Amino acid sequence: MTRSQSAYVTIYGYYGYRIATHAYTAGRDESAHAAMTKPFKRLRDWARERKWRQAVRGVLVLLRCYARGLVLLIQRPRVAQELQNREQKIKKLESSLAKKRRKVRRLEKQGGVRFGDLDLRRLDPISRNFGVDRGRPIDRYYIQNFLTHQADDIRGRVLEIKDAFYTRKYGGGRVDVSDVLDMVEDNRQATIVADLTRADNVPSDAFDCIILTQTLHLIYDVRSAIRTLYRILKPGGVLLATFPGISQISCREAGSDYWCWMFTQLSARRLFEEAFPAGNIKVEAHGNVLVAIAFLHGLTVKELRREELDYHDPDYEVLITLRAVKPGATP
Repeated sequence: MTRSQSAYVTIYGYYGYRIATHAYTAGRDESAHAAMTKPFKRLRDWARERKWRQAVRGVLVLLRCYARGLVLLIQRPRVAQELQNREQKIKKLESSLAKKRRKVRRLEKQGGVRFGDLDLRRLDPISRNFGVDRGRPIDRYYIQNFLTHQADDIRGRVLEIKDAFYTRKYGGGRVDVSDVLDMVEDNRQATIVADLTRADNVPSDAFDCIILTQTLHLIYDVRSAIRTLYRILKPGGVLLATFPGISQISCREAGSDYWCWMFTQLSARRLFEEAFPAGNIKVEAHGNVLVAIAFLHGLTVKELRREELDYHDPDYEVLITLRAVKPGATP
């Protein structure tokens, strides 16, 4: 064997021993350490004793056995960095997932629904009561906006159906007399018990303003009710009315047996033009496809953004609002 071969065997034996020692330090396994270092010690001894044949054969055997270990040792820094990067990515993903889970739990606690989690193939709505059991119903957003804009019309003697909630909220000090009409006698808030289709006991030209929200669709004889509304308004009096367009019909208070009609902007105008002059009627529709889906599912105002609620698509009339003035005096 040449001097260079001898040096190679000696060096290989030395570094092989160092590799085995490093493996022992990492694993702290004494039996494994002894098993790994023994061949390298023998190789070193052969080289010192100049037993070159055994030494070269030992080197070849060790190369076959430990080549993969040497590669892994050389690649260890890169592998360690890759593992560290993967651990960081996993931590980031876990943190993001935890935030999303907290958000979902918060929404569930508040009764909220994210549209990304809403299964549009479901056969049952989120709420069968227009969202009343979950918060502020979507149609109330449009009703209250409408009454806010027409608040100056709510003055003098005002008539409302079932209760005087909107009269008090939007009329304030402009209201002199507040009346409540109901067709049942056990309503303690009612000052007038009558059916709008044949309200002969209600005097003509009596009211400066009538608030009729979400009522007309429960009356089968709509034309008779409209004629009564026109008759009992004072000249110059204002009717503020709202009607459902796209809607479910499960009404917990009145019951679905009373729900007779859905309206469109056109049908509402045509009906009221039979009693009021066309120029004294202003009809508007509100809603869009997103609002329609949300309202049908019973979602609430807090689950939609303002710009989504205010966006108007004429093909999706969720709620109809109407302002009609009886001629004869300046409103």
